[in-house]
Amino acid sequence: MTALPLDLDTRSVDVPERTARSLRLFNLVMGAVHLLSGGAMVVLSSDFTLPVSSFALMGPPGTPLEQGVVQGVLDVPLAWATASFLLLSAFFHALIASPWGFRRYVHELERGRNRFRWVEYALSSTLMIVLIALVTGITDLAALVGLGVANIAMILFGWLMEMSNNGLMHGRDARPVRGGRAWWTPFWFGCVAGIGPWLAIALYLWVTIGVNGGEGPPGFVWGIIVSLFVLFNTFAVNQWLQYRRVGRWRDYLFGERQYVVLSLVAKSVLAWQIFANTLIPS
Repeated sequence: MTALPLDLDTRSVDVPERTARSLRLFNLVMGAVHLLSGGAMVVLSSDFTLPVSSFALMGPPGTPLEQGVVQGVLDVPLAWATASFLLLSAFFHALIASPWGFRRYVHELERGRNRFRWVEYALSSTLMIVLIALVTGITDLAALVGLGVANIAMILFGWLMEMSNNGLMHGRDARPVRGGRAWWTPFWFGCVAGIGPWLAIALYLWVTIGVNGGEGPPGFVWGIIVSLFVLFNTFAVNQWLQYRRVGRWRDYLFGERQYVVLSLVAKSVLAWQIFANTLIPS
């Protein structure tokens, strides 16, 4: 197998000054929308909380589950949990638009990547998937940590996909190393990691409803699960279109804008579904 050079600093995307200014304004507007939504969550919401628990067997391995005890670990204020991923996005949009961050942002885009995005996603989307699990009824601390780490792994594979393919597709001095073909291994590994939390949620619901005959979550939670599953997967579709160079996605900056729009839509859909059904003060 021939080793391929991995040049991570190849300038491969043209970012005209006018386009850069437009992206800066775009980030400022998106940041303001996230900030207003997050602030509204805190100001207008009730003090509703969701419990996080831990199950202790109270004995050695093999102890019957009936002898175990469910212990409360903490209560998560749902308003602040919902606001947190909105406010995180607002912070990162403001950071990108700041004098310090904007130079680095343009430098990143010129190299076909945006590490600001991946750091923010690792934080905000992980909070989102944990919150979805909580409203579904998964309260076990260990399970929530596992779901969160799997989601972070998905994001890191997306980061690796973007970082590695700039060098492999463009090469040193913009000479293609692989004939312009992407290296898809990080993408598919990310898909495997990303399906984990959704599979866990689906299995939990199947056992709760189908096996144990439980009532399951209220109707709005099903809406959250379906809508956010679709929206989470649109991020993968966006990256797939970028590296398949389909239509307008041949322009890296078009895909960048789609990431920003998808982020706003996904966060807003989750936040306002929760607000409308659980956080409006009675």
